[in-house]
Amino acid sequence: MRGPVVVLGDTLLDRDVEGVVNRLCPDSPVPVLDETAATDRPGGAGLAAVFAAAQGAEVVLVTALADDAGGARLSALLTAAGVQVYPLALSGATPEKIRLRARGRVLLRHDRGGTSGEPGQPSDEVLRVIASASAVLVSDYGRGVARQPALRDALAATRAPVVWDPHPRGPAAVPGVHLATPNESEVRELVPALPGASRLATASRGAQGLRRRWRAGAVAVTLGGDGALLCHAGSTPLVVPTPGSAEGDTCGAGDRFAAAASLALAQGALVSEAVQVAVAEASAYVAGGGVAAALPPSGPEVRAGSTSGPRVLQTGPRGGAVADRVGVAAVATLLNEVRAAGGTVVATGGCFDLLHAGHVATLEAARQLGDCLIVCLNSDASVTGLKGPDRPVQSEGDRSRLLAALSCVDAVLIFDEPTPDAALSWIRPDVWVKGGDYATGGGDASAALPEAQVVRRWGGNTVVVPYLDGRSTTDLIVRTLAERTR
Repeated sequence: MRGPVVVLGDTLLDRDVEGVVNRLCPDSPVPVLDETAATDRPGGAGLAAVFAAAQGAEVVLVTALADDAGGARLSALLTAAGVQVYPLALSGATPEKIRLRARGRVLLRHDRGGTSGEPGQPSDEVLRVIASASAVLVSDYGRGVARQPALRDALAATRAPVVWDPHPRGPAAVPGVHLATPNESEVRELVPALPGASRLATASRGAQGLRRRWRAGAVAVTLGGDGALLCHAGSTPLVVPTPGSAEGDTCGAGDRFAAAASLALAQGALVSEAVQVAVAEASAYVAGGGVAAALPPSGPEVRAGSTSGPRVLQTGPRGGAVADRVGVAAVATLLNEVRAAGGTVVATGGCFDLLHAGHVATLEAARQLGDCLIVCLNSDASVTGLKGPDRPVQSEGDRSRLLAALSCVDAVLIFDEPTPDAALSWIRPDVWVKGGDYATGGGDASAALPEAQVVRRWGGNTVVVPYLDGRSTTDLIVRTLAERTR
């Protein structure tokens, strides 16, 4: 493959809540579910991207993330799965689908997130990655990303094969897509069936109608456990049966089908070959236990903090209790305030194990570059992984409170991963700042920063600010230990 596989579309947060039912509610004849476990995973386009990344491909996800806890959780899960997130801003809340389950059966699905928010404009970096893709999968869940005009222009212009997984509430595919992959019910909504027509006749008529309407190269209608029907330029459709019985949880099977077809096209397969691969992959996925068996346990979480209420936007540093400035809720409130006022979001990060004058100088300089400063703080586990078993000296709780108490810091976000990539993909700072100790050796300091490439995904800038010489946490520890041994 000459470039990454790009998945573009709406991402949802899926949560399976498992429990047991032993009684009815006393005030209403409904079962009471006693929760025993809960699992989070990306849904929609995010699930398709995770499936593609699990096959070893380089995968880029272009999606919209909201400034809320759900958006932060999605960013962490996707990054942990090896997906490179190129986020667009999303007004409103993260859409969530919560399935309440007992003994393997879904009792109720609870959807929240409200009406679809408007996705923001893509950065130049997003448009470049679409142009360089080996294949593009549009995973449309009808919430607006596939309707974004600049993205549609980029999809129409790319030379990579485009697979379009449509949604009845979504827009038409851009003209010239290589393959569209609706399921039976979607085809019936998009192309009304003739009375009395057989199942195959309905699927074939619908596929040919969509192929002409969208000027698509081919349309493959997925038929559940019976495989898929492929219509292309010829008058006779190709029926691809499943290789065996495929009974089980079908949640995510359509995403698995579309992701497998996209990967096959990226590797040079014919459309008919790609559909055969996709049918085999989707069948094996369902037979193997579905999404619960296919995905690893939930990845590390960007931690939620206190749920403080909204604060009035001020031109200077924000007040309030120190604890109210730590965690996802605090950062989400701050982001909404600053962005609603048209302000500039600045972020920096680090371990900040022993807060010293060098840290303070960097933080004060960073705060002057915008309208708020968010500190991405390595958790205790992250510091230990980076620095060794003797670190950190101070717990993440103490380190976050000390940072939040500084007048130049507006909020603190603790993250568990070795790098702040997931946190950055959610925050989408306009400016990412590091201390000038990274600038030693001359040349372009920002080019040496591992986060610089991540920040460019949404059009942000990376800068280095002056650093006070002779200040180092490691030196402080060494000197303290030396004093104790005298």
